[in-house]
Amino acid sequence: MLGSDAAMRRLATILRALWPRRVTGIGALFGVAALAVGTAALASGLNLLFLILAAMLSMLMVSGFISRLSLAGLELDCVLPEHITARRAVRARIRVGNLKRWMPSFSVHLTGQQAGASIAPLYFPVLPGNTRLEQALEVRFERRGLHQGGSFRLSTAFPFGFLVREAEVTLSTQVLVYPSVEAQAGFEELLAEVRGDLETQARGHGYDFYRIRPYEAFESARHVDWKATAHTGELQVREFAREQERLLEILLDLDAPPECEGWFEKAVECCAFLIWRLSERAARVRFRSQLFDITLPEMGDAYSVLRYLAVVTPVRGRALPPPGAEESSRLVFSARPPEQIREAGWDPARLVGPQEGLLPCSRVC
Repeated sequence: MLGSDAAMRRLATILRALWPRRVTGIGALFGVAALAVGTAALASGLNLLFLILAAMLSMLMVSGFISRLSLAGLELDCVLPEHITARRAVRARIRVGNLKRWMPSFSVHLTGQQAGASIAPLYFPVLPGNTRLEQALEVRFERRGLHQGGSFRLSTAFPFGFLVREAEVTLSTQVLVYPSVEAQAGFEELLAEVRGDLETQARGHGYDFYRIRPYEAFESARHVDWKATAHTGELQVREFAREQERLLEILLDLDAPPECEGWFEKAVECCAFLIWRLSERAARVRFRSQLFDITLPEMGDAYSVLRYLAVVTPVRGRALPPPGAEESSRLVFSARPPEQIREAGWDPARLVGPQEGLLPCSRVC
């Protein structure tokens, strides 16, 4: 069945190359009328019917010739945004140029063909000669990953609507699509749990008194404690305590069995959601896997992680890396039994695995 489908697609491609036209409903009716006129002309021998038949056939030839000229000399360029996430519509820019010096192109339809993506069609009533037009285009990719190229189909039924002539333009570009960062069922609850784990007290400029210490260069004079300064003979500064988030360490375990592929994809999207939302509030996050390690914001930004998550795949047989030396809250996405995670040193940690359901139920191990 699959072989026959592939053969039919190849045959359709060959036929489109040999006959890049498609007969419309109006064209079919016109053809039937021309056939009827031709039959009547042969049966009756009337010269008037032969003249009408010749005029009808001339209209078909002129229609095909003009539609071919309309698509000739057109060039196409598509400019996509730098950052694209799955299942979120983005606005691309389509540039269509007519390289013919004086002849315009009329009634041009533009449709996109990209595996795993939906592209809104466009319509250009007229493309003047030797001009370039730019128009916004809505594109939506359904899955993450590196998408290879894509193609656009230009078509026109001008001037009479009897035949639709088509031309296909293939783009040799690569598009990197990040995982979806939209909230899904349970993601917000997991984010709330993680934020609760991060709250702690640390030194800073807040509202609760912390200590008095010597003045440091370029500090604001409004925090100087003049009594302590008079007592010690050196400038002293009041220091206050503030709420500060400590480091969050997120581990994505790549060792996922084939039966957990659906869970792994959901775990990747959950990691992307957490990284995106936590980066909005400038939280310190260390994201890790067996093949990747980065601390935000010191070593990069959220897009550095999203680029990795766009192409990550399960890798069997990889041991868990040990946790970092810095004190942190820990979140582990793993399909391993909790005992193996504890043996690797991730204790305590908040565990998210297929044992608790697809996602994002978690528990502390």
